[in-house]
Amino acid sequence: MIDKEQIERVGEGLLVRAPAKINLSLLVDGRRPDGYHEISTVMAKVNWYDELLIEKSEKSGIELLCAGRYWSPGGEENLVYRACKLLCEYAGLRPALKVTLTKNVPAGAGLGSGSSDAAAALVGLNRLLGLDVGEKQLSNLAARLGSDVPFFLGGPLALCTGRGEKIEKITKEFRFSAILALPNINVCTKRVYENCQHEPAVYKTLNARINHYIQKNRIDLIARLCANMLFESCLQLHRELAELKLRIEDMGAGPVNLTGSGSTLYVLFEGAEEQKAILWRETLTKSIGCECVIVNNNRW
Repeated sequence: MIDKEQIERVGEGLLVRAPAKINLSLLVDGRRPDGYHEISTVMAKVNWYDELLIEKSEKSGIELLCAGRYWSPGGEENLVYRACKLLCEYAGLRPALKVTLTKNVPAGAGLGSGSSDAAAALVGLNRLLGLDVGEKQLSNLAARLGSDVPFFLGGPLALCTGRGEKIEKITKEFRFSAILALPNINVCTKRVYENCQHEPAVYKTLNARINHYIQKNRIDLIARLCANMLFESCLQLHRELAELKLRIEDMGAGPVNLTGSGSTLYVLFEGAEEQKAILWRETLTKSIGCECVIVNNNRW
């Protein structure tokens, strides 16, 4: 896929791109008093984008149109709608907007597309209306929309802790290509977390290693761990995913990791191995019976 700029002027509106992400690591600790699990995750944006065209309208309110390959809810169920409404309320404005969301990235697949769409709406609307809402306040608003939303305001690489809303930017560039295997399987994030067995000793050990690697700027070593503590829970709930993982690994493509709570599996190729990824994508597409997409690390 080709890297594109985050924001472009289109007529009197703005076209804002919302990148997907993968979790290079995802550690899950115990449940917090607020019901969420404490997590520590290294997330990386990739160059696969939803697109939002944000325009001023003569009609009052927020008109949200959903287009593209993948389904997205309309109205107030959509995080884009809620993001626009929240920012306008914060700025003391009555919204008069038309927003067209083109879904190129599947939702509910562990790729963060809904959260990224919400962040793109905040960034784009802030610029279109000249609101000058600062970075810190925008991040606070983002956290009210969802745990992953603040990450997408920055990036392209960060350590996210708490319930995911505490962001520590990683400045080291980590170049990679990845094959995303996109099985047609609906995974319930809530069930995956509920089924996950809390392993304090494993969490402590992995967390120490990952933080050490971050301090040494060795993001490659984090990726090689394939440490996703939701993986086993997800595979227990979806045996077909476990079978798909084994098939990919048995073919020799490389270690397979899960992004988020699933259902997307990925094989990562470091540095200048994009040609290798292209060849493996062709092989896997013919053999495993599900769509495979190649992505690269995003620049912004």
